Amino acid sequence: MNLRNYNIYFHTHTISGIIITAVLFVIFFAGSLSFFKNEISAWQKNSSNNTEAKRSLDYNKIVDSVGKKYNLYGREVSLYMPPHSSKMNVYVSGSKDTVNNKSKGEFFYLDPKTFETTDYEKSYDLGEFLYRLHFLAQVNQVAKLGFPLGYYIAGAVAFIFLFALFTGLLVHWQKIVSNFYLFRPWEKLKTVWTDLHTALGVITFPFLFVFAVTGAYFLISYPLFSKPTIALQYNGNQDSLFADLGYGSHELAMKGATTVKPDINFFVDTAHKRWTEAIINHVEVLNYGDSSMQVHIGGSIPPTQKFTSSGELVFDVASGAVIKEKDPARSSSYAEVVDNAVYVLHFGDYGGYATKIMYFLLGICSCIVIISGVLIWLVAREKNNVPPKKKKFNRWLTRVYLSVCLGMFPVTAASFIAVKLNPYGGQQFIYPFYFWTWLAVSIAFLFQKDIYKICRDSLLAGAVIGLFIPVINGIVSGNWLWVSYANHYHDILLIDVFWILVSACTFICWWLMVKKQRQKRIIQSQPAVEAEAVTV
Repeated sequence: MNLRNYNIYFHTHTISGIIITAVLFVIFFAGSLSFFKNEISAWQKNSSNNTEAKRSLDYNKIVDSVGKKYNLYGREVSLYMPPHSSKMNVYVSGSKDTVNNKSKGEFFYLDPKTFETTDYEKSYDLGEFLYRLHFLAQVNQVAKLGFPLGYYIAGAVAFIFLFALFTGLLVHWQKIVSNFYLFRPWEKLKTVWTDLHTALGVITFPFLFVFAVTGAYFLISYPLFSKPTIALQYNGNQDSLFADLGYGSHELAMKGATTVKPDINFFVDTAHKRWTEAIINHVEVLNYGDSSMQVHIGGSIPPTQKFTSSGELVFDVASGAVIKEKDPARSSSYAEVVDNAVYVLHFGDYGGYATKIMYFLLGICSCIVIISGVLIWLVAREKNNVPPKKKKFNRWLTRVYLSVCLGMFPVTAASFIAVKLNPYGGQQFIYPFYFWTWLAVSIAFLFQKDIYKICRDSLLAGAVIGLFIPVINGIVSGNWLWVSYANHYHDILLIDVFWILVSACTFICWWLMVKKQRQKRIIQSQPAVEAEAVTV
């Protein structure tokens, strides 16, 4: 590689990386924890997810319970059971019967055992918060600009991240094999950070590439479904867009004649008999109570058996006939395969806990790559030919980045304790606690004016707080480690064990860091002691 191309790749990698550093760290740190979103939710509310009971759901009683609160005539009733959740997502659309039933759409969560319902804000938990933080959804609520600014920022960061990935690979291409096996933890700090950045960057490159592409796909493609785009290309007809993408339309005209209450359990049982390997996860009733009423059954084969799949059975309620069938065991359309594959790859849904843990570890390694890149950038600009003002600015910028990024660790650990003490505080509690605490910790770290102390204190604070998380859970809920294990509360047990292991590893890193710093101070003090002895 000639020098000119090397300089182009190097500067592109450096500039693109330093621009997106803080936001990218937030995305990866929150996203890494989001792999355990449902487990965090179950842990917070002390309600272990019972996935086995989902095959015996009584959909007739569920719809009847919804009908007691809402006039369902002419509405679309959508019931979706997430794969690792004990509650059902329910959406009731506005009625098409605008004369007798002027209603708007409603979304809420429903417990299929007790039929209790809760709205989104009251059901909001730390798992949902971290999941939405990883694509900056909270920015949308703060900005209130009428369009999802946070999504666009996260999408732009994911797109720029692709440049940083490929230019970084090209910069290290000639020595990629030799540097991969080179790690010198006892050398000077720049060497340690460089070795970490290079080795972990190469190890996590496939993982980072997948997340950069899938993240950009999710967030940058969002404008394609916006109203201006649909109005420009499809004359405002959203169904035409979905038809071009290979998705079916659920628009169904009403006939105006009432009919008997549907036996939804019968249609679900029929779907089970036709799809012996699939899991029914979605039930929709269109034009409820009208003679045109249809029932749509959606299901898929678990990703552990088939990487991507989606099936649909459409029944005419009046006749009981099957109008449409799409077997999940057979091949899907191109758009569905791409959409499902991107989703499965991004969220790691194609495996069990082992896959989630692997994704988490790779995500944390990505955070280390980001932080080491910032420190390399700083050390490279501490040369004598750099003006003092630029050095001062570079140090200040690095402290800001490290304070914001590393402050997330103890703040997130403290948030676990906070939501355990107030599990149903919802969005109104989590938002102010997390963001104000994060701001306070970031400012406290920033005032230290010492990068070593910022790293040291963030690790120690996170480790100490993290060790208290399973203790607080045991005191508040009674679900100590052995109790969760005996009762097969695997999701709750996972979070407790997770924080014990994370805190232990973090404490070891803190101890090694402090030990190395002490040795450095002893070495630096020896020349002064020897000089004093010679003088005497």
